[in-house]
Amino acid sequence: MAIKPAKKTAAKAATKKAAPKTVAGYIAAAPKEQRVALEKLRKTIKAAAPEATEGISYDIVGFKQNGRNVAYFGSWKTHIALYGFGGSVIAAHKVDLKPYVQSKGTIQFPADEPIPYRLVTKLVKARIAELKD
Repeated sequence: MAIKPAKKTAAKAATKKAAPKTVAGYIAAAPKEQRVALEKLRKTIKAAAPEATEGISYDIVGFKQNGRNVAYFGSWKTHIALYGFGGSVIAAHKVDLKPYVQSKGTIQFPADEPIPYRLVTKLVKARIAELKD
């Protein structure tokens, strides 16, 4: 039975990037062409949910208010995604969201198209209202 050399394992581990620990670090680690959009998305969510706190959760950017999830966003190669919206928020904005890929609580905005920031504001405000119920 052959034993793998320790150097190989250590070298492999060293190539894996550490997850960012701050929102600024997350945005800085994103693809260069997405950074401006991500920063504007961050500001849009903060403006719509001024009482929410931001941080890194699940290796993406998250906003919480009174310990409850408001919204998350993540950067991917082909899209920027919003997470954490319940079925009622998505259903209430079904017409506005029709052009975007969606799955359970997730909305994907193509990376090569402008993010609809007004729509993001509406979604976040709807989520805040939902949390108050």
